[in-house]
Amino acid sequence: MPLDLEDKKGTSPDRFNFGPGIFFAPGPERLNNLGKEEKMRKKCLVLFVMLGLFVLAGFAQAADDAKSETDETETVTMEEVVVTATKTEEKRKDIPNSVILMDATDIQESPATSLGELLANELGIDWRTYGDYGGAVEEIYIRGMSGDATQIFVNGVSVNSPSIGSADVGRIPLNNIERIEVVKGSGSLLYGTGAMGGTVNIITKRPERDKMDLKARAGYGSENTYELSAEQGMFALGNFGYYLTATRRETDGFRDNSDLTHNDISLNLVFDKGDVLDISLYGDYIDREYGRPGVKPPEGTTDFFVNGVKLYNQDSANLLNSGGDEDAHLVLQIKSSPLDWLDFSLKSDYTNMENYTYLRYYSTFPVTGLPGSKSWVTNEVFGAEGNVNIKLFEVANLLLGAEYKDYDWKNESIDLDALGAEISSTRSSTKAGVHTKGAFAEAQYRPNDYFKVLAGIRHEDHSTFGAENIPRYGLIINPLENTALKLNHGKHFKAPTPNDLFWPYEDWGWGMGAEGNRNLKPEMGWHTDVTAEQTLIDNKLFLTLSYFHWDIDDKIRWVPDASFFYRPENLDSFNAKGWEIGAKIGPFYNLTLTLNYTYTDAEENKSGGVERQALYTPKNYFKSNLIYWFDHGLTLAATVRYMDERPGYYLSDTDTEPNYILQSYWTTDLKIEQRLFDHWILSLQSNNLFDKGYDTYAENFTDQSTVLTTMEGYPGAGRSVFFSVSYEY
Repeated sequence: MPLDLEDKKGTSPDRFNFGPGIFFAPGPERLNNLGKEEKMRKKCLVLFVMLGLFVLAGFAQAADDAKSETDETETVTMEEVVVTATKTEEKRKDIPNSVILMDATDIQESPATSLGELLANELGIDWRTYGDYGGAVEEIYIRGMSGDATQIFVNGVSVNSPSIGSADVGRIPLNNIERIEVVKGSGSLLYGTGAMGGTVNIITKRPERDKMDLKARAGYGSENTYELSAEQGMFALGNFGYYLTATRRETDGFRDNSDLTHNDISLNLVFDKGDVLDISLYGDYIDREYGRPGVKPPEGTTDFFVNGVKLYNQDSANLLNSGGDEDAHLVLQIKSSPLDWLDFSLKSDYTNMENYTYLRYYSTFPVTGLPGSKSWVTNEVFGAEGNVNIKLFEVANLLLGAEYKDYDWKNESIDLDALGAEISSTRSSTKAGVHTKGAFAEAQYRPNDYFKVLAGIRHEDHSTFGAENIPRYGLIINPLENTALKLNHGKHFKAPTPNDLFWPYEDWGWGMGAEGNRNLKPEMGWHTDVTAEQTLIDNKLFLTLSYFHWDIDDKIRWVPDASFFYRPENLDSFNAKGWEIGAKIGPFYNLTLTLNYTYTDAEENKSGGVERQALYTPKNYFKSNLIYWFDHGLTLAATVRYMDERPGYYLSDTDTEPNYILQSYWTTDLKIEQRLFDHWILSLQSNNLFDKGYDTYAENFTDQSTVLTTMEGYPGAGRSVFFSVSYEY
């Protein structure tokens, strides 16, 4: 069966509810119910967070009055510079969006083991995986929007898979990152398709003048996990410098067939003459191979063999499925500010992404045996972009830009027989391509210190669905120097992916199969958010409050006909509204504390008129980070996260109540780090410290011995421990 939930990662989980070895999706036989204590905790959560903010404000003021003897630096100010929001350097208080900013120190101190887990600790961001095994796809959901509604960039080049629309941020190594900028709200004006919920711009490390950077790290942990990494950078000849990183990571995973082997390397070449001219050439290569265990079968499941080969056991729904990725990115950027009133940038990028999938499955209907398939999906993207920022007056500037992208997509597959051998007569290959042209303009006007307005429009011309105009508006009011009131309102869109458009015709037998649809329209909608930001107590207390509302029309969904033949259609609409409340306090007495709470009311509006809570979308999400450091080089960091219960499965499009609910849970991560002799760092971290069990997604599982189908979950990883030693020069 070629359509697998994890293969078609660009499809939402409700498109294909196929369990291992079953071609259809009978209803689950279990129903999760919330207890009274769980409901009471939901009602109290908002009150808890808001009370916490006021308590923290009082604590912060008391700490400020006590005048700590330590020399503490400002960590959060309204003067922080953001590039992603407007493609020009702007102070935080001068952009209409709600933003998240992280630097290399934030990354170093966090107990997170991946980029997805790192971003999961931030306000308004939900980190989702199909279980937390080694090679599990990690996607970023902003304000309840799907993973393909967030654009992820590394040095300005998109790392989203063109064929499915979303990005697997688990592939991006943390040791290569200098800075992360997350801009929430519609970004389609500047970044085109997919920038609906927001954009994440990852800026990698560059060499520093008069300094040689050298760092090596080795670590080992539970589940036979080890990691080796190295990085080195410097200015070698005058204005020419480089920064090189490499990583190797292996793990057996916490379940059978959940192993991962990951290798990556990156090189950033720079020619830096300051504002006059800055040229950078960045390239990276990532290679991954991993097992894909599927859901965890229910208790009592016995080992199942076909033709002497074990297909599944009680630990994993599939012991044979596997996958691999090879990604390569190359981006050339030229920036210059030749005049006080003129900035310009030119960018050219190339992406090559290949995904390999190996599937073995069993079905009692309509065929028997142990069939399977191999498939390769290759995406090649060439892009070019130019921007000019004209500072018309001291109070106004105009950004003009144009962008071109060319996508080549190729799908190859071959079927396997009952023994896993290739059936040469079934080899097939499909090629297709699309291209887009975009032109945009955005004007900003700040007549005084108290307010600023922003407006812009993008004209997008897509070779498949035609042309669209994408406007955006913004307003910033600064009644006080450290106060910002922001309004951001913009249109967004997502083009159909090549998988949606061109997936080749597949015949599974008995009238069942799948095929793409070249007549799809883009998903369209609007995103509005209102944000208040306040800095207090000498910039050591930062408070933010946001209200957001977004909608999406013509949502693309793969749907079956009466014979279970699947095609994508523009059927549904989605909408959500919610609140984000965040506070960051410190450092005070070597302590920094962050509290983040997000409330999201996201609804699916099905084609039959049914409105219901969106799948897998929690209403309440809480995170807290605490960092404490001692004068002798010891640092303690702890992260606590609460995930609310959420719908895991609806039996049909007409159901308003879920037939399966993923239960709420708390997790705690801890990191202890000791610096020795200025150059050595010892680190010990434990994730899911209290070994909390939880599920991330749900899918049907059919026990072939009993022919009983139940709904089961993709389990999150249990407790893990990792120890590492680093040397910095």
